[in-house]
Formats: sequence, structure tokens, C-alpha cells
Amino acid sequence: MVKFSKQFEGQLVPEWKEAFVDYWQLKKDLKRMQVLSNNNQVPKNMTLQPSLGRRLLSSLRRFPLFDSIGHKEREIIQVHKKLTSSGSRGVLYETELLEQFADTDAAKEFFARLDLQLNKVNQFYKGKEKEFLERGESLKKQMEILLELKSALKKQRGWASSTNDAKDDPSISCSITSEEDSTKGTADPEEQDQSQEILATELERSEFQFPDCPQGQDDPRKLVTAPSGDGKLRSLSGRVFSRQGKNLKIKIPLTTPSRTLSALTDLFREDLGSQSRKCGAQGGKLNINKTKLHHAEKMIRGAFVELYKGLGYLQTYRNLNMLAFVKILKKFDKVTGKQILTIYLKVVESSYFNSSDMAMKLMDEVEELFIEHFADDDKRKAMKYLKPHQRVESHAVTFFIGLFAGTFIALFIGYCIMAHIAGMYTGQSDTIYMETVYPVLSMFSLLFLHLFLYGCNIFMWRKTRINYAFIFEFAPTKELKYRDVFLICTTSMAVVVGVMFAHLTLVARGHSSTQVQAIPGLLFLMFLVLLVCPFNIIYKSSRYHFLRVIRNIILSPLYKVVMVDFFMADQLCSQVPMLRSMEYVACYYITGSYRTQDYGLCMRSKHYADLAYAVSFLPYYWRAMQCARRWFDEGETSHLVNLGKYVSAMLAAGAKVAYEKEKTMGWLSLVVVVSSAATVYQLYWDFVKDWGLLQFNSNNPWLRNELILRRKFVYYLSMGLNLVLRLAWLQTVLHYNFGSLDYRVTSFFLAALEVIRRGHWNFYRLENEHLNNAGKFRAVKTVPLPFHEVDDQD
Repeated sequence: MVKFSKQFEGQLVPEWKEAFVDYWQLKKDLKRMQVLSNNNQVPKNMTLQPSLGRRLLSSLRRFPLFDSIGHKEREIIQVHKKLTSSGSRGVLYETELLEQFADTDAAKEFFARLDLQLNKVNQFYKGKEKEFLERGESLKKQMEILLELKSALKKQRGWASSTNDAKDDPSISCSITSEEDSTKGTADPEEQDQSQEILATELERSEFQFPDCPQGQDDPRKLVTAPSGDGKLRSLSGRVFSRQGKNLKIKIPLTTPSRTLSALTDLFREDLGSQSRKCGAQGGKLNINKTKLHHAEKMIRGAFVELYKGLGYLQTYRNLNMLAFVKILKKFDKVTGKQILTIYLKVVESSYFNSSDMAMKLMDEVEELFIEHFADDDKRKAMKYLKPHQRVESHAVTFFIGLFAGTFIALFIGYCIMAHIAGMYTGQSDTIYMETVYPVLSMFSLLFLHLFLYGCNIFMWRKTRINYAFIFEFAPTKELKYRDVFLICTTSMAVVVGVMFAHLTLVARGHSSTQVQAIPGLLFLMFLVLLVCPFNIIYKSSRYHFLRVIRNIILSPLYKVVMVDFFMADQLCSQVPMLRSMEYVACYYITGSYRTQDYGLCMRSKHYADLAYAVSFLPYYWRAMQCARRWFDEGETSHLVNLGKYVSAMLAAGAKVAYEKEKTMGWLSLVVVVSSAATVYQLYWDFVKDWGLLQFNSNNPWLRNELILRRKFVYYLSMGLNLVLRLAWLQTVLHYNFGSLDYRVTSFFLAALEVIRRGHWNFYRLENEHLNNAGKFRAVKTVPLPFHEVDDQD
């Protein structure tokens, strides 16, 4: 049977952990009381005889007349309510111990802490309930506007179909399509979202007033509402409408290239003063953009899902805390022999967090609205969005992990023996094999080593209760578990090593035909085809999600940057050797060099040399563009400072590529200077910004105040290890070889060290992100809402 403390820790909301009952500290207080009571225990051979008065009183208690007197004497505590001076925090509870209670000092300390926990739970619940209720009211208003717009769209379609001439004449209507402003200059996106929600709550229910375009208007960009002439509206393209005298607009975030380019184009046109709106005398009709309305509907649906999730977390918070109070009071009764469970539990049951039902009513209301408007009255369909079920982990996955891991180890040992017999991987190895086949093996080895470390990260994140799925915004029904990642790694490497072992066996026997030399290329092609395979096999959702993330990275800064995008871009920065191997393998097989084994053809090509620079630059360039986009969206100068880090890495990568081609003292000096500066820059950012360490005023010297790992020396060891692995570029200067190994094997080991450093960095990066979320009690996303109120001067 699982202990309640472990069950409690496993079910609580990780970001709200500090707001839950401190069950573990209360247990420590009880243990201390138990030790004190054992030390003061009366010897067993001594029995205390009750006095004559107590015997008479116990006899009188049997009569109903004296039962109330006995009940009053049996009360050993009294819990008092008192209002706070400010009135904002509501009711506070304070326990008074009566004279009948023994072990007064320890008991006072216990009940003081118990009262503190009860007050903390009530205050947090009240605050979160208020937040979710405000979200709910905002969403109701947003839903009303959406329904009215959809109704207006239907009317507009009917009007357009009845007037054929009007359908093709753009001068008779005014569009209310979204105004896609950037959020540049906003210090905190979360505060902005909250302010937008507050604005949305001010909207009043009424019918829309469609804007007219009066004749002879000097500024065609300004629209005047039909009922009055004082409702001049500001926007880049006049995409504003009026509702009950309030000026509203649709605002869709710039999450895609088309929206980003459209917004930039509008800004450019506005600066030139050439943007205008044409509205003819037949104004008064509203041209609603169906695409923008669809995006607005998706935003509102996502906000409903997040609100429902938050209300579910609040219900879990309520139930777990109630159960924790029951368990700790039972333990108290057992340790002290006093019966205070029923007395204090009545107070807990009547307290705000357990008695308020507003959040539960809102949860039912949200469910009803979602079923009606987003699921076509199909409750089962709605629950797939509101309460998605996580995939059940199968023991078959564990079995196949062991099976393919054993297969990989056996094949790898056979490959190593065969390579040793054939004299590979030494200074006198076969140059053709090392130049043509070895890049394929090293490329797959680096890739699946990185993936294996990601599986280890997932295991550690789950063990330490870091909510990586929330941080990466993974769908709970589609996210990869660590067992799935290990299965992919072991299966893939077993296939790769098996194919390479068969190829090496054929080469060692003297087979050098075109078909044999094409085997590594076919292996590479097979994995590419599997990656883009459209059939629903082999983790299709994860494969396509990976491709979408890669697309977002390549098209930076046109896509809005989220956590998973720049996290993956950081991984690519550590995989430059793998990308260069991929570049060479693609060139070798696409040009048909494998037929003649002319591995120097690509090296002699000028285009290939230029592409080598690009491949070395691109990961850092993409990451820099992401920093620029985040600065553009959020306006924080720290993103520009982070951009400078990747620019320094680009310079260091370029200097290394140039030194590989012309090994002169000048290029060597430049490599040392630029790489040293970049390393210092990167180390500072790793420790201070990404990991949140090196805080001099912290309670934990050189660390941060909040730590997830219990042993502090692990953090110091990790900083030292990160420092050492960051200096792996010195091999470029020292050219140290391990024994008689080929220099390509040495380069592979250095590349593997960088991958290991990145896997090690990943854990602390997400730990810091999780602690930032927990510090703000942020357990659900704040989805921006589409409809907002604007001022006349805007």
C-alpha cells in the first residue's frame, strides 16, 4: 500500500506545490511530539487511580441532564475566527488550547502551523477562484461577440448572394479583419494577457452597430459609427467595429509567416501614408473575414480548454488538501490520544476552500458551453478536448527496449571486432571507408545519442516532478514517454549497426560494387522516408510535430517563438558536426560519387565549401533570429543580449571552418581569441540566465534560493562539468590524438562530448523554467483573447 505522503506528492499540481498543505512538516512536528511524550511517559508498573470527584463526575455524565456539561469539559481546543485588518484576505483561523491539553509547548507549535496552513490554503484558493471566475466572465463575453459575428456573417452571405453586383464591388463594405499588432514594448506577456481579459469583461451585451463610410471624408482610414459622428476609430487599416458605443477590434497573434508579413506590410504602408480604406455610399454593410473569425474561434476554444484544465487543478487542490487535513488530524489523535479530529475538521469543512462552490459551478458551465458551441452537442467529443486521456504505458515497450538493446550491443561488439580485423579507425585505416561510410555511422550515432539523453532527461524530469509537458505545451495524448524514446533509440541503432556490420563484412571480403557502396546511402534514405511517412505508424504525431518545429526554426523569425522552438534550436547548435556529416553524405550520394568512390569531388567543389560555412552558421543564425523575434514580440532587452551570444558563436564557428582550410598562425590566433570570448559569454549565460545559478545573495551560496535536487554539491559539480565540456574546442588548437586512432574518431568523441554537455544542460534549463512557473503559480496557459476594446485616439 502506497503511503499517503507519496500519493499526495504524486498527485499535487507541481507549480502549486508551495500552496498545498505542508504535510511533511506537520508530520515532523508530530514525530517531535511523540518523542517528547515517550520521554515523559509514566512507567507501566504505576497505575494512576482516578480521584473520587472524577469517578462521581463520570457517573453523572451518563444522565442526559449533565451530558452538555461533560461535552464542554471534553473540548480540549477552540478554533476562533477573526477578520483581518485589511479585509482583503478574509477570515483567519486561530486555535486556542484549553487547560485539559497536555504537552502545551509542542502542541501550540503544531496548531500554530496547522492554522497557518489552513489560512494559506484558503487564501490561495480564494485568489485562484477569483482569477478563474474573471477568466470565465471574459470568455462568456468573448463567446457572445463571436456568436453575434457568426450570425452577422450568415446575414452578410445571404445579402451578398442576393446582390450579384455588390459581391464583386469592393467599395461597398468595410472589413473588420484582425489588426495584427506586435506586442513590442510590453514588459510581461502574461500581464498583457491579463489586461486584455479585463478589457474584455467590460464589453456589454447588445447588437452590433455596423460602421458606415460617410461621403467626403478627408481621412479614409478613419471610420465613423452609424449612430453618432464622434466614434472615430484608429487602426492600421480601419479594422475596427462598434458595439454598444464601444470600439472593438479583432486581434490575432502573429504566429504564422503570413500574419507577420501582413503586419509588417501594414506598418510599412502606414509609414508611407499610402494605406486607405475605400467605402462607398452604400456603406453600412459589414464584410467579415471568415478566416480571421475562424482563428478567433480557435483562440476562444483554446481559452475554454485551459480554463477547464485550471478549474480541474483547483478541484484537485481542494480534494487533496482536505484529505491531507484529515490524515494529519488522525495521526495527531493517534499520537496524543486526544480526540480533536471532529472538532478541527468541522472548521476545515466550513472553511472557504471546502465550502465555496463557485468554481465547480463555473466548471459545469464551461463544460456545457463547450459541448454546445464547439462539439455539436456531443459530450464524448468535447471530453476529448477537455479531459484528454493519457496513453497507457505498455509492458511490451519495456520488453522490446531490452530486446533491441541486447541486439544492438551484440551487433556493436561484432562490428568492433570486424573493424579491428580490417584495420579500420587507425592512422593506417582504409581512407575510402573512413571518408565515405564512417560519416554515415557518426551522423546516426550523434543523433541517437542526443535522443537517448533526451529520454534520460524525461526520466529525471518526471522523477523530480518538473512539468516538462506543460513547459513544452505537449498534447497529453501524443507526448513521447521516456520508454518510447528509449525504444526508438535502441531499435534505430540496432538497425544502423546491423546494416553497417553487414556492409563492413562485404567490404572486408573484397566486394566493392556500386550496389555495396550504395548501402549506407540507402540506410540514410530509409530514415528520411520514415520521418516523412504519411501513414499513421511509428509515432506519426511526434514525427510531424518534430517536422513542424524544424519548419518554425528554419523560417525564423517569421513564426512566433515558443519554448519548444528555441529549445530545439539550442539542440541544433550542439549538432553542427552531425549537420556537416549529413551535408557531406547528401553530396556524396546525390552527385553519384559513390559509383567511383571519388570522395574528393565534393571537397573540390566551391559550392560545397560555401555550404560548409552556411551549415556551421545556420543553427546559430536561426537561434539569433529567434532572439530577435522574441525581442520584437516582448520588448525585453535581455533577448538582444542573448542574440549577441549567438553572434559570437557564429564568429567562432566561421573562424574554425576557415582555420580548417588554411592552417596559418593568423587564423589560429583568431580562433583562440574569438572562441575564448564566445566561451566566456556562453558560460555566463548558462550559469546565470539559463540555470539561474551564481546568485550571490541566495540562501544557498553561489546557487539559487529554490533547488529541486536535495544535494547541493550536484549543482557545483554540474557547473564544473559544463565548464570543462565547453572547452572542448581547444582540441582544434592542440590536435591531440588518442593513441593510433584516426583523427576522425577523435573529432567524433569531441562532438559526442558536446552532445553530452547539451543533454546535461537540458535538465537544469527546464528546472529553472519550472521554478519560474512555480514562483508565479503558473500551471495553465494564459491564452490571448481575440476581441478587445480600443480608444478613439488609438
